[in-house]
Order: sequence, then structure tokens, then C-alpha cells
Amino acid sequence: MSSRVNPLLELDPTVVRKARSLARKAGAPVVKMARTHTTVSVERAVLRLAGLAGADHERVPWVNHLVSRVRDEVGLEHGVTTPVFDALRRGEAPDLLTLAQKAAAGSVSFRLPEGRDLTAAKSLAMRTVKPGMTRIDRNRATRDRLVKRHGDPKQRPWIYLIVATGDIYEDIPQAQAAAREGADVIAVIRSTGQSLLDYVPEGATREGYAGTYATQENFRLMRAALDETSKELGRYIRLTNYASGLCMPEIATLAGLERLDMMLNDSMYGILFRDINPIRTFVDQRFSRQIHARAGIIINTGEDNYLTTADAVEAAHTVTVSQLLNEYFAKEAGLQDWQLGLGHAFEINPDLPDSFRMELAHAMLARQLFPNAPLKWMPPTKHMTGDVFRGYLLDGFFNLVGAMTGQGILLVGMMTEAVVTPFLSDRDLALQNVRYVMNAAGGLTEDFHPPRDGFIQTRARQVLSEAIDLLERIVHDSDAAGDPPLLSAIADGTFGLMKRPADAGKGLDGVVKRADGYDNPAITLLEQKESAK
Repeated sequence: MSSRVNPLLELDPTVVRKARSLARKAGAPVVKMARTHTTVSVERAVLRLAGLAGADHERVPWVNHLVSRVRDEVGLEHGVTTPVFDALRRGEAPDLLTLAQKAAAGSVSFRLPEGRDLTAAKSLAMRTVKPGMTRIDRNRATRDRLVKRHGDPKQRPWIYLIVATGDIYEDIPQAQAAAREGADVIAVIRSTGQSLLDYVPEGATREGYAGTYATQENFRLMRAALDETSKELGRYIRLTNYASGLCMPEIATLAGLERLDMMLNDSMYGILFRDINPIRTFVDQRFSRQIHARAGIIINTGEDNYLTTADAVEAAHTVTVSQLLNEYFAKEAGLQDWQLGLGHAFEINPDLPDSFRMELAHAMLARQLFPNAPLKWMPPTKHMTGDVFRGYLLDGFFNLVGAMTGQGILLVGMMTEAVVTPFLSDRDLALQNVRYVMNAAGGLTEDFHPPRDGFIQTRARQVLSEAIDLLERIVHDSDAAGDPPLLSAIADGTFGLMKRPADAGKGLDGVVKRADGYDNPAITLLEQKESAK
């Protein structure tokens, strides 16, 4: 999906190149760190690609049992697949599921093979993981075929609507109704706290709180339902979920296996807002983005969240810095421009003078910095008060900025946003608001060009200049512990006012430094595909 628009701001190309160069310098040491570490979730994701699924009677997934047992016996420094497939070759069990069950009971032993046994174990691992990657490839081809058959939405931006009751069987009819009312993308928000679970729940779930659990079966059920609705409506309805938290690599993998179309996948959200260890997050996000690149999934990043904890005017440049970093990390992992749903939000206090003009400036800056990316424009939440009339007007202003600046993905704002869980009638009114603005003003990108050196041009240049200053500080700051400078900036509270040190946070105990002989057939397949392009 291209969202190319004519340049609206007169930005100095040299300044823009400098911003990207600094983002690359800030991000490169983090990528180097990610390449030299693995995590328990990365290793579990590889076993899922190899076909291991299901859970025990206490709902602990078999992949968790197997990875934990291998780690206890021989460590994960060489990857989980080498000792696992060596055990299968030695006849410890006839298949992966039985091996996991025996591992959970403590009745199987693992070793690090050498010589011919090592070569044979790696070869068997590769042969077993390949069909999972082939299934992801087939799903990508199926999506392309269905989009060609049913068609894409006629308008831009795509209309993105959240549905999440906690019960997947309630979500499905609501999602189908939303699509019939004009939604192009259905996002099933996750149950509160799932990002902090170090396992992926199993099966169809009906007990989520303020959201529905992300599980493989829930993915399958919703995708099948939206396929029916796509056929009915004559346009392909996209499905979104959340590849974030402690199981980011596994959820990304399940999304590829079940043909989801978009996934929330921000490089720093889990660090800042869920206190997940920074190293764990960056290692997990690199693998998850490699999977998304292979699956043809569009990622949505989470810059809007910074503005819920920091001031949207004073911290506007941190959003731009995060967008540039997210772009660098995404492209390094193989994602293309059309897959970068970079986030930003309409969160300036509406009581401030010129608040709408500043929102326009920020949205135009993002649109021009990333001309080929389907930017995800997020509605007001922080300053919603419960006054539904004021909230409805604010959402109308938000929709108008989206129309004027050529956003790619527009999340539908609700007049009861951040106050109560919206009713179905609230969703219907919100969609009416979007339809009216887009029908009445959808072509304004052709007409609206802010005057040279006027308020909007000047504000956009100021934000970009502040972003460059911040990136320069990040790049040039040294750290006594030798951590990448970006990790030091995160520890200092640079983003969202959250201070998150590299040696703390949830999930740190699941990070493992790779040994020289580390093998991961999924990463091998992903990087072979990338280098072959």
C-alpha cells in the first residue's frame, strides 16, 4: 500500500538525510547486540515452526516445557534445536510432541552433539522447520490472491477499528458487523496483562479482560470469519493483533502461520510501558520483524503511547526519533516501506492555542519523512473527558487531519474513548464521523499547502531539528557499562519519561548470549531469503 503524496513541507533534504544517518548510528549497536543473543521466546518460536503445539493439563505449552528442560540440562547458548533433534535421532522419542511430554516428566536426557551427530541434528532440524516457513510463504501468496480477487478498499486511509470483548465468539460477530459498517482493518486487542505472560495461551478463549487473548486458535477463528465477510463485501478485510510483550517472537510466528495481516510491533513499547528488559525486547523484536517481513505483514508501531505520559508538544521530537529508529530496525530486519505502519497521534491538549495547527504540522512532518509508508494515525485519548459532544468534535478534527495529510491507516476514535468501554452504538457513530469527513474532505491533500515559513512549516522544522539534536546526544553519549548508547538513553527516561535500565526489567532471565556454534534454522531460512532478494 503506497501513501505517496506531494511534498507539503519545504524540508531540507540534507537535514532529513542527517536524521536517518543518526538513527542508523544509534540503532546499529543494538542490532549487533540482538545478533549475538537469543531468548527463550525466540527458541520456543522455532519449535512452533517445527510443528510443536498444544499444552499440558495445567495449560503450560509444550514448547515451554521443552525449552526449559533443554536450558536446564545443556543451556540455550547453541540454540534449542540442536539438542532437541539430536535426542530425536537417538530415539529418545518418536516425535517432537512425545519428546516434550517426556521432557516435562523428566524422563529424557539432552546433550550437545559433536562431529557427524552435530551435522545430522542440524540437518534434521532444518528439514523439520522448513514446512513451517513454507506455510507462512503460502499464506502470503493466499493473501495476495484474495486481495486480487476481492479488492482493496477504494479509499485511503484504511479505516481501523478495535473489537475486543474478551470472548472470541462474541468478537467474531462484532468484527463482521464493523466490516459491514465500513471498517477495513479489524484489531483484536489483547487481554490486559497478556504481554507479561511468558507463554502463549492455548485454544479458543472466552475469559479475557478488556481484550481477548492472542492464541493460535483465536487467530484462526477470526481470520476464517473475516474471509467470509471479505467475500460477502467484495473487499479484503485485514486482521490485526499484537506481537509485543514477552512472547513477541512466538505471536509473530503464529500470526504468519494463520495469515494475519497487521501486527502491533514497536521496538520500545514493551520496555517503556510494560517494564520488559530492553535487551530481551530488542532481541525478540528483531526475530519477530524478520518473521513479519517474510509473512508480508504490516507492522504498527507505538509512538502514540509516548504522548500519553509525556507532553505532546514538548515531546513531539521524541515521536520523530522513535519513528526513525523503528524504520531503521524494521528495514534492517527485512521489512519494506509498504509494511511500515509508523505510529503517531492527535494528543495535544485542545485547550492550547493553535493546537490544531500544531497537530497538522506534526502529521505532515511524519507524512513527508516517510512518503511510502502507510502511517498509522491514532485518535485523541489523553484529553477525552467524558463529554461525548466535545469528544465527537475532537474525533472529527482528528479525522480531518488524517484527510488533509494522506495518512495510510486511521484508527477510529470513539467519543467515549479512555472513559468507558465503547458500546456498539458508539462504534457506529464513530464510523459515521469518519465516513462524513472522508467523503467531504478526502481530497484535501491535493489542495492544502501551508505557506512558506508560516506557522506549520516552522513548527515542523523545529520538531525535526529537536529530533536531530536528541539523536546526536544519544549517539555521542558513552556508557560506563559499555551498553549501546540507545540503551543508556532509554535508561535515562528519554522516551515517554520512563527510565528503564538495561540490567533490569521483566524477562531478563530469559536472555542468553549465543555461543560460537549457535544454530537456529528459522533465522538461517529468514536471512537466506533476505540475502537472495
